[in-house]
Amino acid sequence: MGVDAIEVVLFDLGGVLIELNGVAPMRELAGIESDDELWRRWLGCRWVRSFERGECSADEFAAGVVDDWHLTVEPEAFLETFAAWPLAPFPGAEVLVRTVRRTVPTGCLSNTNASHWDDNFARWPILDAFDFRFLSFELGLLKPDRDVFDRVAQLLPAPPERVLFLDDNQLNVDGALNAGFAAVRVRGIVETEQALVAAGVLHG
Repeated sequence: MGVDAIEVVLFDLGGVLIELNGVAPMRELAGIESDDELWRRWLGCRWVRSFERGECSADEFAAGVVDDWHLTVEPEAFLETFAAWPLAPFPGAEVLVRTVRRTVPTGCLSNTNASHWDDNFARWPILDAFDFRFLSFELGLLKPDRDVFDRVAQLLPAPPERVLFLDDNQLNVDGALNAGFAAVRVRGIVETEQALVAAGVLHG
């Protein structure tokens, strides 16, 4: 894939550019063995989907998840823990995004919610490095659903096949591929750089 093939790079945030600390504790709390299984259940949960589409309050989300997942914590305690899931951008993340931006426009496409956005993401300068910002709670649409990728395709200045989407969740990558995007699963900065080099966006 040559450098001329990719006209926009879209990054997921959590797990790609932003470090998350909630996956392992949530697996333990829910009694789930693998990260992939946790994400399958998480992305299919009606309360997660509602909250990250901006359709319910944080309190409703917490009470719903605790009830549906039969968690042994009170909703208030779960919500406090959930609020701390995003830690900070990975070292080098902002530099990487700005480097890519010298070659092609960049954007983020993230499942997130108003609480995480206001308390964490919006405060980090890396978010100023994007030309495009697609957030589930603002769009009312959620990865890996087809409609979110179709909507993003309408809003970008390049056809899907010329948009490289980088996400740490295979379900989301598969959703992007099914919608015609170029998409690669990556976790952390090293794998993200490797994918960008392989796509011809960066030089190795």
